[in-house]
Amino acid sequence: MSEYLFQVQQVSKSFHVATADVPVLKNITFDIKREDFVVIFGPSGCGKSTLLHTMLGLEEPSSGKVLFLDKNLYNGVTEDERSDFRKQHAGMVYQQPNWIRSLTVQENVAFPLQLLGEDKSVALEKAKQALEMVEMLEWSAYIPTELSSGQQQRVALARALVTNPEVIIADEPTGNLDYESGQELMQLLTSLNKKARKTIVMVTHDLEYLRFAKTAVRMFNGQIVGVYDEKDQNKLMNEIKGKRGNGDFEHQAKPEKLEPSKNIQP
Repeated sequence: MSEYLFQVQQVSKSFHVATADVPVLKNITFDIKREDFVVIFGPSGCGKSTLLHTMLGLEEPSSGKVLFLDKNLYNGVTEDERSDFRKQHAGMVYQQPNWIRSLTVQENVAFPLQLLGEDKSVALEKAKQALEMVEMLEWSAYIPTELSSGQQQRVALARALVTNPEVIIADEPTGNLDYESGQELMQLLTSLNKKARKTIVMVTHDLEYLRFAKTAVRMFNGQIVGVYDEKDQNKLMNEIKGKRGNGDFEHQAKPEKLEPSKNIQP
C-alpha cells in the first residue's frame, strides 16, 4: 500500500467557452500523504475547487493522471465506478450542506450508508456514533434546517464521517459561519486528524485557517506556487503580509515559491 493518498501528475484542465478553451489548471503535480492535514488556499478563481473535483473523480482533466488510493481514476474507469469509489473512500463537506428535508438529523447522517447498501438499523446506529463524535447527538431528532449554520456544518461533518472514509474533503466549509463556529469546526477537523488519524484536505481563501494545517498549498492562476510545512508557517505569513499591502488577499501579487514540504512534492 502506497504512503500517498493522492498522486496528481501533470494535470491540466481547460473549459471550452464559446470558441475558446480557457485553462483553469496548468500542469499540476503534487502528492498528499496519509494522515496529513492539507489546506489548499488562494484567491477566488485560482482553480482550488476544480483541483479538488479533479482529485475526486468529479471533473476529468484535459491531460495528466490522478491516483486516489493507487487507483487511476481516469484510465478505463467509468463515471459510475468513480462515484462508487468516492462514496466508499471520501467524505465531503461543502460550504452549503444539502439536506433531505423530510429526514431527521440522524436519518440524514445515515443516508450515505444506506446508499452503500447498509441495513437501515445498522446505518442509524453508525449515524448516532458519528453525531457523538461531533458533539451533536442531542440534536438527532431535529430537522437539519432547524439548526444554526454552525450546527449544520457539524452534522455535515458527521455525515462525511459515517462511512469511515480515508479522507475528509472540505470545500470552503467555514464560508457561511461566524468566527466562533468556524473555529469550532476547525478544532473538530484537527481532532479527527490527530486522534482518528483521518487525512483532511481543505480548500479555503481565508488565511485565518492556515495555522491549523500541517501542509499548506498555495495556488495562483491555476498553478501551485508554494508548498509549506509547519516549520514554514511564520515565513508564509510574513510573505503574505508583504504581498497583500492593503490586506486584500483576493488581489495579492503573485507570490514567491518556497521550498517544498516533505508531505507534498510539487
